[in-house]
Amino acid sequence: MDSSSNYKGVLSFEDLLIWQEARQLRNDIYNLTRQFPVEEKYKLVDQVVRSSRSISANIAEGFGRYHYQEFIQFCRHSRGSLHETKEHLICALDCAYISKESFDLFSAKIDSLNKKINGFVKHLKTKKQSA
Repeated sequence: MDSSSNYKGVLSFEDLLIWQEARQLRNDIYNLTRQFPVEEKYKLVDQVVRSSRSISANIAEGFGRYHYQEFIQFCRHSRGSLHETKEHLICALDCAYISKESFDLFSAKIDSLNKKINGFVKHLKTKKQSA
């Protein structure tokens, strides 16, 4: 896979819209966790921040592999980390660290990114079959 010829205008993982959205989600999660209780710093905060970082990191790593199947696999890992992040936010909601409104906002962002990752995986599978 030659990323410059297969993705018009895409020269880096930073050009991918799914990576950009994952980056924004990661930053939003970090800001959200700043309001969590101090005793959660090395517990829930660490887990949700790490899982949200993994979303964008897996997209970047998959891009750098230059093979469709490997990129697809890393997108699947990214999707798994996305769902893990949502589970941690459910825990934060259950512990009353975040409001229902805040959770709903993040849940909508996560669901939207999930759909976009799924669409990108479908795109990669089509490109793989035609290569």
